[in-house]
Amino acid sequence: MELYHQLRYTLVFALVTLVVTSCSQEEWPTLEPIDATDFAADHQEWKENRREGLVRPFSGVVLWMGLWNLAQGTTPFGSDPDLPITLPESDSPSLAGTLHRSGQEITIEPALNSQITLREGELINGKTVLNNDRSGNTTNLSLGSLGMRIHGEPGTDRLWLRVWDEDSPKIESFQLPEYFPVDNNWRVPARFESYSESRSLPVADVKDGMLEYQAPGELVFQVNGETHRLIAVADANSTAFHVMLWDPTAMEETYQLGRYLSVPIPEEEDWTIEKDGWTVMDFNRTRNPPCVFSAFSVCALPPRENRLTVPITAGEQRPTEAAY
Repeated sequence: MELYHQLRYTLVFALVTLVVTSCSQEEWPTLEPIDATDFAADHQEWKENRREGLVRPFSGVVLWMGLWNLAQGTTPFGSDPDLPITLPESDSPSLAGTLHRSGQEITIEPALNSQITLREGELINGKTVLNNDRSGNTTNLSLGSLGMRIHGEPGTDRLWLRVWDEDSPKIESFQLPEYFPVDNNWRVPARFESYSESRSLPVADVKDGMLEYQAPGELVFQVNGETHRLIAVADANSTAFHVMLWDPTAMEETYQLGRYLSVPIPEEEDWTIEKDGWTVMDFNRTRNPPCVFSAFSVCALPPRENRLTVPITAGEQRPTEAAY
């Protein structure tokens, strides 16, 4: 799962030990306090890691500069403006190569002297199969300062060519949007309640399509004494739950279509996503989806069940100026 691309979640459970005050249904766990200075410093480190991830060559969302849906058959690409995929002339010859799609298999056939290489530096001389970024063994290509790979999304047969610029000036100039003031009160205990079996979760995306995730259960938490639920996405290989949510701050302060949050999977030794357990939701780390920073994304939108009525006045806000 692309967590819109692989954030480093730095929350350490040693700092957030759950203290269960009572086992009765009327009581709710509280969290052991964290020193305000330490909490602010930890959050600042998380933000720095987030910015670095967004502008990191090869994977950073801010560097994306093209996304083309690949139909069955052949798709030539290069700097020729009459081609279905047009790349910058500074990086690409008139015809750089041709992509061939047959079912879910994509191969690339480079044009003569096009100088397309694997990211590791090996020149591609003949027709080569490209593993997409959902395969677990992604094929990454280089052409001039451009990086390229085949992008896929869960639960759909659509495949795209994704292109980014590893020399983009945004690597230095990009700044994160404003955040709500960091607040320890928005770090709340949450109980994961598993379904009897993992469920399919279809959601709309910003490209007018549908994506399909697997939801093993729901995260139950309280704000101001009221109980709320959010469907969590995860699979057997996940190290964190992925949560897509919308709340009333989207009317003015945060991104209109919703935000994302990574929630640590409980670290009990024998715990799996088929079991219930307690974790911590730190809403200070609620973040914008990739489509806030790039038009070349396939962002999933929060499911209707994850529309909260309580304002979450924490985390990353809507950029004051267009990010692209």
